[in-house]
Amino acid sequence: MAVDLLKDPVRVDVRGGSQISPIWIGDGVSERAAALLDAQGVGPRRFVVSNPVVWRLHGGAIAPAVGRTEPILIPDGERYKTLQSVSRIYEVLIRAGADRGSAVIALGGGVIGDTAGFAAATFLRGIALAHVPTTLLAQVDSAIGGKVGVNHTLGKNLIGAFYQPAAVLIDPLLLGTLPRREFRSGLYEVVKYGMIASRDLFDRVARDTTAIFNRDPAVLLPAIVESCRIKADVVSRDEREGGLRRILNFGHTVGHALEAVTKYRRYRHGEAVAFGMLAAADLAVARGALAERERQALARLIAQLGPLPPVGDLRVGDVLEVIRRDKKVVNGTLHFVIAIQIGATITIDDVTEAELTAVLERLGLKR
Repeated sequence: MAVDLLKDPVRVDVRGGSQISPIWIGDGVSERAAALLDAQGVGPRRFVVSNPVVWRLHGGAIAPAVGRTEPILIPDGERYKTLQSVSRIYEVLIRAGADRGSAVIALGGGVIGDTAGFAAATFLRGIALAHVPTTLLAQVDSAIGGKVGVNHTLGKNLIGAFYQPAAVLIDPLLLGTLPRREFRSGLYEVVKYGMIASRDLFDRVARDTTAIFNRDPAVLLPAIVESCRIKADVVSRDEREGGLRRILNFGHTVGHALEAVTKYRRYRHGEAVAFGMLAAADLAVARGALAERERQALARLIAQLGPLPPVGDLRVGDVLEVIRRDKKVVNGTLHFVIAIQIGATITIDDVTEAELTAVLERLGLKR
């Protein structure tokens, strides 16, 4: 019997080793958090990590799942995804007498999910974790797959772990309060999934842009579900990024560098990834791996979604310096993901600095 995406929650499983991490997707799923977490065996002592704005807007939705436990609130913004914020979470857990039967619930976007997730992964060598993502980017990407961690001043996500959550509860209704820029940032990640695995998803975002921005569930919900299924499939086959999972980094090498050189203050993550995808597509065309018409289709869609912050004042050398420290560098070799067509990518390991310099200059950066 077919599932009606507009009525029935969808379950997508991530299989990591011996663990199955379920993702529940559907309108109103957050209000069923208590029952779903109980069903997954998540202990009754649950500590919510959020930020003040998200907690004010959405804390009530999951209040039945946590009882009277006070939330652990950390400031909003990528620049607060630090070990200092993790230490703040540790302090509250320790003072409250949290033990290995306790759980952390991350209520928020990617910053909250990554930070709270790293705290859960490392407190007492690991306690249960659940995600209730409240941004589109977190719903389709960062809350899924078990990557948790924090930034260092010298690079993004350099400190982290692979730690699968006990559950992820994705409620598109929570996106109703999301500002347009934050929503658009998440859409760039949906475009990424289209680029790496689904021409149909890419084309639907291009065709239904207005309806998606209007949060029309008939088009938004299927896009979220397909993005989750793509990522779950990739992670299930390569949990620790030994090979296949690298395709999820399409656009991230240059994107992470742009975030780092601007100290995580100028770009939303998805915006930086959009620039990174443009750079990766440009490199692919220069190498003869991608048709120019495909690059143009990507550039048109990114422009159609809305304006991006400027890059013209940034220096190529500063970005290259960050790329040299990228976590995708293994034994001195940078693994760089490029598209070969819309819906398919490959990973290359012989990109030269001269090539990257030329790409970044064409992107608009200065020498």
